[in-house]
Amino acid sequence: MPDESMHFIKLNNKIFRNTQIYLDRVLQKYELSYGACPYLFILEQNEGISQNKISKEIGNDKAMSTRTITKLIELDYMYKEEDEKDSRAYKLYLTAKAKDIMPKIHEEFQILVNLITQDLTPEEKLITTMSLKKIFNRTQGLRE
Repeated sequence: MPDESMHFIKLNNKIFRNTQIYLDRVLQKYELSYGACPYLFILEQNEGISQNKISKEIGNDKAMSTRTITKLIELDYMYKEEDEKDSRAYKLYLTAKAKDIMPKIHEEFQILVNLITQDLTPEEKLITTMSLKKIFNRTQGLRE
């Protein structure tokens, strides 16, 4: 049983790392890395979100989020404005450049999903997704 448990963890880690390497490579043409994408995806749905809220949503600490956001601002993918209600807080927005490439980034992610699931039947994809959601929900409690 211990081998099976370790195998499960190793497979998850290896799948994550392989997909991360692939996405880092294909996103290079946009000067982006995999780690920056969650910020863009969240902003795409929630423009004007605060830096603190985006950090909590992604699950990164404030220092990591600050570095990533600073880099995305330098690359002209997002900008920040001071919050009128709280001068210590900033609201984040996507730039026109980011809005232009977002469909391309979504396409790169879809290409990856298609590549890694091409040997699965529609039923297997559904079961896998449902199982991963259950596992994710269970692991959310481990962060605390």
